[in-house]
Amino acid sequence: MNLKKETVGRGRDEASGSGLPPPSPPPGDGQVGELVASLNRRRMYREVTLALRSGLRDAMADFSFLRIRGLRNLLKFLRSVGDSDASIRLFRHSQTFPELQVIPVLFQNTLRQSKDNPVVTLDHIFGVEPMKIIGPATDSEVALALRVLEGCCLLHSGSASLAYKHKAIKVLINILSTRGVLEQEACLDALLALMLDCSSNQMVFEECRGIEKVTELIKDEQGGENIRLKCGEFLLILIGHVNGMENSPLANIHDDVRRLLGEKCASLIWAASQFGSTLDPEQRQTALHIQARRVIESLELF
Repeated sequence: MNLKKETVGRGRDEASGSGLPPPSPPPGDGQVGELVASLNRRRMYREVTLALRSGLRDAMADFSFLRIRGLRNLLKFLRSVGDSDASIRLFRHSQTFPELQVIPVLFQNTLRQSKDNPVVTLDHIFGVEPMKIIGPATDSEVALALRVLEGCCLLHSGSASLAYKHKAIKVLINILSTRGVLEQEACLDALLALMLDCSSNQMVFEECRGIEKVTELIKDEQGGENIRLKCGEFLLILIGHVNGMENSPLANIHDDVRRLLGEKCASLIWAASQFGSTLDPEQRQTALHIQARRVIESLELF
């Protein structure tokens, strides 16, 4: 009995401070909130990293069907990222790591110039080393890659600067001049995303006479109505954006449009490009489509 009392007393003394420290008080509401937020950030970063690694792995594959799968997953990922400011910040941070960068993969695989493709010779056929054959990019693959490029540039301005290093504007103008309607429509959207916040890309567009390529398409009555309307929307958005910028490489774009499309059409484009700043996105898109149709109807073909 005395031993029991002594043991209990000693246990009380240890708990009171002479032995083990007392248990820590439970965290307060603020600490719990910080912990939950930290865990959520880690989870989101793991999801971002996993989605990028998986999509990029397929986008670098030798076969087009695998690259298409990777590009579709990347596009789906980018659309989901746009729903959350936190996800956008994580995506921007991820693009500071070379192994997670999307832009180089696009231009080293799907969007690479045809001259970069290997030339098959007898040496390749009868050589000891097997030749690596890469399937050519299909129309759907090129269009998907352009949508991914557009999404990256809209979410992360640094992607437009990185694309400049891969001669993106020259590559896209070549696509605009040589590919079909599916790729051309995606190409026009990607060109806008590349140029809106990057003066270097604007300068290359000017040097490559990109505006002439666009006006050729909009003047082509034999071309499809959709691509002509898309060109009209492109001109309206680009001119509206440039008008609010000082010292832009495209400062003379209005004069170029007047020379290429005529005074009447150029004046309409300039006036219509100022529309819609107070409209919601859906109303703005409807107004843009209507104005583009008016531009086509007013064209002075010569």
